Amino acid sequence: MDKKQAKSRIEKLSEVINHYRYLYHVLDKQEISDQALDSLKKELFDLEQQYPEFIAPDSPTQRVGGKPLKEFKKVAHKEKMLSFNDTFSKEDMHNWLERISKLLTPAEKNQIDFYCELKIDGLAIELIYKNGIFVGGATRGDGLVGEDITQNLKTVESIPLKIEAEYKELVVRGEVFISKKEFALINKAQQEKNLPPYANPRNIAAGSVRQLDSKITAMRKLDFFAYEIVTNVKTINHEQKHDLLKSLGFKTNTHNHYCKSLQDVFYFYDKCAKLREKLPYEIDGVVVMINNNILFEKLGIVGKAPRGAVAFKFAQSQSTTQVLDIKIQVGRTGAMTPVAILKPVKVSGITITRATLHNEDEIKRLGLKIGDTVIVGRAGDVIPDIIKVLPELRIGKEKYFAMPKVCPSCKTKLEKSKTETLWRCPNIKCFARQRRSFYHFVSRSAFNINGVGPKIIDRLLDEGLVQDPSDLFSLKEGDLSGIERFAEKSAENIVKSIAKKKEILLARLIYALGIKNVGQETAVDLARHFGSLEKLRQAKLEDFDSISNIGPVVAKSIYQWFNEKDNQSFLDRLMKTGVIIKKSVDTALGRLSGKIFVLTGSLGAIDRNLAKEKIRDLGGQVSESVSAKVNFVVAGKEAGSKLDRARKLGIKIINEKTFLKML
Repeated sequence: MDKKQAKSRIEKLSEVINHYRYLYHVLDKQEISDQALDSLKKELFDLEQQYPEFIAPDSPTQRVGGKPLKEFKKVAHKEKMLSFNDTFSKEDMHNWLERISKLLTPAEKNQIDFYCELKIDGLAIELIYKNGIFVGGATRGDGLVGEDITQNLKTVESIPLKIEAEYKELVVRGEVFISKKEFALINKAQQEKNLPPYANPRNIAAGSVRQLDSKITAMRKLDFFAYEIVTNVKTINHEQKHDLLKSLGFKTNTHNHYCKSLQDVFYFYDKCAKLREKLPYEIDGVVVMINNNILFEKLGIVGKAPRGAVAFKFAQSQSTTQVLDIKIQVGRTGAMTPVAILKPVKVSGITITRATLHNEDEIKRLGLKIGDTVIVGRAGDVIPDIIKVLPELRIGKEKYFAMPKVCPSCKTKLEKSKTETLWRCPNIKCFARQRRSFYHFVSRSAFNINGVGPKIIDRLLDEGLVQDPSDLFSLKEGDLSGIERFAEKSAENIVKSIAKKKEILLARLIYALGIKNVGQETAVDLARHFGSLEKLRQAKLEDFDSISNIGPVVAKSIYQWFNEKDNQSFLDRLMKTGVIIKKSVDTALGRLSGKIFVLTGSLGAIDRNLAKEKIRDLGGQVSESVSAKVNFVVAGKEAGSKLDRARKLGIKIINEKTFLKML
């Protein structure tokens, strides 16, 4: 990016961020997620650090919050209420420490230590006490002027109305928030009134303290943590301020922690990331402050934020980036899937460079062009998705994407049925399709052949050692010895690994065949209904139609697959190689019999596919979507929209620990 492009990007980002900040901070409306907005702000901050000559006085990095609402009396703050710049990685934290260290003497650098606070997802407020009596409270507003919400804050039980202190005037700052339990109850009440649910706890907290009727605020059962004393008091570090707040009767967060070094900060951050699901309130990161008050003051302020503190945010399940190109991926059933090639971005702690676009209609629905800035999401183990396009950031050089008319692999003319949104390559001999079928056949949910991944499959296909997946089971060590960079030991390991997987459950085998419209759950239904491969091969169309969970389209797809001569020959060859179908355990009386589970988010102690197997082994079922029929939703880290839907439907939500106990 040259200077001209950087200037244009900074101006565009500033305009878009100011728009979304106004909606969020002033009108309490939210059109994009907090995480997406954070990502845009981070990009702007980084660009302004690189090109400081383009920092405008009205840049979002130079201001705080939004304008005060007209309905409330305006209150000028004694000192400007600041917010924090965000960091998202350990590298960002090292960069922050390096930047501020340049402003200190060698002796001062040696005095650096840190105080870390949980970053509560709520609303920052200021409290004023005169002669120990609470006389006023205000929102942050634009940092200089806030809204007078004194009457509403008096309804918050954790805010003391009187303190035992000798200070003539004491100004305290903290965070008003709402618990997860109260958030769920309020949204349940919204649902009963046929009203839309609130997006997040912060919105409710903000909306509650801005009620013109304080009785409504009281009904919301808000909570409060104090974290700062603005009045000049005798403390030498920030930790002592928290001790003083506690002694004065203010509620402070017991999880806040002193850290000697940046390494200690990282340890605390990782601990909090694990702890967050168990907390009764929402947090989105850790506030890291220079503990020494003298050093903190010396570092000063840049724009809207103190140099001596940052918000170290947790890994985001959403972020913003740019679409560099759109490529077509050929699937094992011939499906043409457009894939967005992205400017590398971290989502949920993992760097991603691609996101699925599903089909041509999805590109049209999003209004996506090559070169667009987009919001990308990734919840749990789900493949990254493009959630929203931000056309406001276009510069006029973006390009429309045209779906190809022929297969990029075999050049066969693509087809599209009336009942599908996907274009497909009809050529069953298409090399790209065969490759994908191989990858699927050896995958974890199918034959699960360890050590035989896409790279090995590519080598075997390129060398002509295999034509279809059945050939894998006939491979000998000598067949692999002639391949360049294939050591004797690795050849032996591959052959042994393949041999170990000759025994397989019928459901896994069915799934491995890669039949169009047949996922893991349908494969389980087929295995339970027919009990053997032989009966499955002999079944008529009406036999598939009679299975309760299988509709006419899927039934036809399965019937056609088993009646294709090439597929019949493949199954014969597969059985001749010595593949054995294991008998599955009768799960009708399993302890999870009749129970339907949905897994959402990433699981830490158990692999997702193994978790599904365990559920089925115990007689339960796994669903990919949340409906009224579901009994349990297992919520892992970064659980997404499925968790929100479960809350709306009143379905029991359990964490991974409870789930493992059930198993």
